This record gives sequence, structure tokens and C-alpha cells, in this order.
Amino acid sequence: MPKILDINGFKFYFFSHEPNEPAHIHVDKAGNTAKFWLNSIDLARNIGFTAKELKEIRLLVETHQEKLTEAWHGYFGTKR
Repeated sequence: MPKILDINGFKFYFFSHEPNEPAHIHVDKAGNTAKFWLNSIDLARNIGFTAKELKEIRLLVETHQEKLTEAWHGYFGTKR
């Protein structure tokens, strides 16, 4: 489970057993979890985060989209 970023208590990571899905990132904080697709920066799943927290997470994903996407493709050996 490679952790890519840790910002404001949000942990950004992906699971090593999900290479057949489109590029995405999981985000956890305080027992809450979300999943965002990286190409379109769309919310795929949310368990527990408030709308305000999701807005903050989306902004962080947008800000670090290139780094997150590069980490995904680098880890799984896939091309953009």
C-alpha cells in the first residue's frame, strides 16, 4: 500500500492490488475514507467525509494531480 502524500492529516495512497482499475487515489483521515479518480478528479466513493472535507480533498488532488498520477503509473508500470 504505497503512501504518496500526507497533507493536513489526509493520507493519500493506493492499493498494490488494483492495477486493472483506472488511475485513482484513496484518501483516509480519522476513520473516514474516500476514493478519487485521477484523470477526471471525480469522487468514486466516500465513507464519512463531510462535503467541506471532500472539497478540501478535491483541491488537494487537483493541486497534486501530476505527482499522484506519476506515482500510479510509475508503480504499476503503465503509461498515461
